[in-house]
Amino acid sequence: MPELTARRRMLVLAICCMSLLIVSLDVTVLNVALPSMQRELHASTSGLQWTIDAYTLVLASLLMLAGSTADRIGRKRVFLAGLVVFGVGSLLCSLAPNLDALIAFRMIQAVGGSMLNPVAMSIITNTFTDPRERARAIGVWGAVVGISMAAGPLVGGLLVDSVGWRSIFWINLPVALAALLLTLRHVPESRAPRARRPDPVGQALVIALFGSLTYAIIEAPDKGLTTVLPFGTVALAALIALLWYEPRRDEPLIDLRFFRSVPFSGATVIAIAAFAGLGGFLFLSTLYLQNVRGLDALHAGLWMLPLAVPTFLFAPVSGRLVGSRGPRPSLLIAGTAMTASALLFAAFDAETNDVLLMLGYALFGIGFGFVNAPITNTAVSGMPRTQAGVAAAVASTSRQLGQTLGVAVVGAILASGVGASSYRDTFVAAANPGWWILTGCGVLVLVLGALTSGRWARGTAERTARRLESPEVREAASVGGIGGR
Repeated sequence: MPELTARRRMLVLAICCMSLLIVSLDVTVLNVALPSMQRELHASTSGLQWTIDAYTLVLASLLMLAGSTADRIGRKRVFLAGLVVFGVGSLLCSLAPNLDALIAFRMIQAVGGSMLNPVAMSIITNTFTDPRERARAIGVWGAVVGISMAAGPLVGGLLVDSVGWRSIFWINLPVALAALLLTLRHVPESRAPRARRPDPVGQALVIALFGSLTYAIIEAPDKGLTTVLPFGTVALAALIALLWYEPRRDEPLIDLRFFRSVPFSGATVIAIAAFAGLGGFLFLSTLYLQNVRGLDALHAGLWMLPLAVPTFLFAPVSGRLVGSRGPRPSLLIAGTAMTASALLFAAFDAETNDVLLMLGYALFGIGFGFVNAPITNTAVSGMPRTQAGVAAAVASTSRQLGQTLGVAVVGAILASGVGASSYRDTFVAAANPGWWILTGCGVLVLVLGALTSGRWARGTAERTARRLESPEVREAASVGGIGGR
C-alpha cells in the first residue's frame, strides 16, 4: 500500500467505519424489533435466537476465511464484494415471507458481513502504521460501535413503530451504496507480499464446530439433551480434529502459533467473554422492556440510551488510553464496570427498580465502551503486518462467537425458565441465572485483562511475532522493504 497523506488516511478510516456502522447497527436495530417479529412471524424464543445467531454464526465461521482471502487476492476487492452481498442480503431480509426465509436471508447478509469488518480492520492496520495513530484510529472504530448502539434502538424503534420491522433492513442500503462508491474511488488496493493457500478442511471443521455447538445450546430446552447430544459430539470431534490438523499445514486457516502470544490469547478470550455479555445483555433487556414492561419499540430504545451513550463516549477515550498507557487500564475499567452491571441484575433484581436499571445500563455501557479498543489493538499490533488480515479476523471471529454463545446460552436458560408461562409472570426469576453468567463474563474480562497485559505477556508477543515472520519477510524488513508501503 502506498504512503497516504493524513487527509487520505482519515478518509479511508471513515469509509471503513461505514462498513462497521451497518454491520453493528444491524444487530442493535434487530434486537429492538424482536418482539414485533415474534408476533408477526409467530416465533418461539428459540426462533428469535436463530434470527440473531444465524447471522453471527455465519460471520464467526467465515471471518478467518475472508481475512486470509483478502490478504491473498486484495483487501479492497474483498471489501467491495462484501458491501454488495451485504446490501443484497439486507434487501432480501426486508422481503422475507416467514421466519425460515428470514433466517436464510440473514445468513446471506452474514456472508457479506464476513468480508467487511476484518478486512476493514486490516486496511486500517496497513494504513495507520504508527502505533499511536493506529490506537487512536481503533478508538474511533470502537466509537462507531457506540454510535450504532445509541442510534440503533432509537432508529429501530421509530421504524418498527411507524413502518414495521421490515424497514430496519432498508437503512443498510444507502450506507452500503455510499461506502461502495467511496471505496472504488479512494481506498488503495493492498495485499500480503506472499499469498496464502486456501484451507478447505480447516474451514469445514470451523463450520462444523460452531454450527453444531450453537444448535445444541439453542435447541436443548425444546428438544432435550438426547436429541442434541449428537450435535455436541460433532462439535467436540471437530475441535479435536482442528487442533490436530491445523498445526500440520504449512499455511493453516487458523495459525495456532498466534496463541503462543499471551496478549493475543487473552484478547481472544476477552473478546468472547465481552461479546457474550453484550449479546446476552441486549437479548434479555429487549425482551424485558417490551414483553414484561409493555413498552413499544421506540420507548424501549429510549430506555436503553443509558447503555448506548457511554459506549459512544468512552470508546475513543479508551483508544487514546491504549495508545498512551497500553491495554491494561482500559481492560480493568471494562471488566469492573461490566461485572458491577451484571451483578446489579443478578443479585439485586435491577429490572424491578428504575434507578438500579438505569445504573446497570450505564455501567455496562461504560464497560463495553472501554473493552473494544484494547481487544483490537492487542490482536493486530503484536502480529506481523503481512498477516494483519488473519489476526484481525481471529479477533472478529472471537467477537461473533462470543455474541453467538451469549444469545444461545442466555436464551436457552430463559426459555427453560419461562416454559409455557408468560414472560410477564416469570421473566425476572427465569433470567436470573443468565445474569449470573453475564457476571462471570465480566469477571473473566477483569481477571484476564490483569494477567495478560504485563511485561512477561508482552515478551511472549514479541517472540511470537518473530517466529511468525518468514525468513524472506525478515530479510525484507532489514532493508526496509516490509509493510506494503
